[in-house]
Amino acid sequence: MNKPTRTPLSDLQLADAERLRAIYNKRVRESKDRGDSPPLNQTEVGERCEWKSPQSTVSQYMNGKVALNLDALVKLSKALDFDPVEVSPSLASGITRVAESAPGANPAQGRSAANTPFPVGGDTEAAEDKYAHIPQYSAKAAAGLGHENPHVETLATLAFKLDWLRTKGVKAENLLVIYAEGESMWPTINDHDVLLVDKSKIDPADGHVFVLASTERGAIVKRLVQSPLGGWIIRSDNEDKDEYGDLLLSRSDVNEHRIIGRVIWRGGDL
Repeated sequence: MNKPTRTPLSDLQLADAERLRAIYNKRVRESKDRGDSPPLNQTEVGERCEWKSPQSTVSQYMNGKVALNLDALVKLSKALDFDPVEVSPSLASGITRVAESAPGANPAQGRSAANTPFPVGGDTEAAEDKYAHIPQYSAKAAAGLGHENPHVETLATLAFKLDWLRTKGVKAENLLVIYAEGESMWPTINDHDVLLVDKSKIDPADGHVFVLASTERGAIVKRLVQSPLGGWIIRSDNEDKDEYGDLLLSRSDVNEHRIIGRVIWRGGDL
């Protein structure tokens, strides 16, 4: 069976790529003006981001072949020294910074400002009460066939504005951040998107997106739709139903798919 054709990027995603390309070209010119030998190139940027295929990955993001996700945006912002909101206001929405969790790290470093710059110096401590630091785990929830997570690590924290969380009606202590993998939830969720999950929302709700733990398939991210027969349908948003068909759960089958939490954000409101 043929794999589904990747959906073309939206105008907003193409605009993100164009802004990223402009910043990269500017950094290359600055590198040449400084007399760097060799000057900055895509391979070096990708290596700074610690990607396995450094040149190819950077090229795909800059040329609009693959849509930027939040994780890639943050890594590129550090590698090329720019504010994430300059490239993608939509991905940066709701996030003020990414704080590295390395022991002994300077809390004033490793932070990327979004809507408004994060205060530095004497104002930093006073501003801490404006943000909630949500743990970011290495676990993946498959937008596809399922993903096993035998070993999970805390990679860092993402800092969200407390005012923004209040408007969503959620509490910071109930939240966690994980990654999506696969294309079954395209275009709602992209491969490698960062997902903000509310662990307190463990009751099925019609039409909402959840992370579920399946006894057979591991962690999955899917939309739950109530069945006219009283059960639930696990549904992918991808329209290729030959590849990503519905799974009908009877009431007895629901216990085989434990709800971990509801997805409330993936680089922008769902």
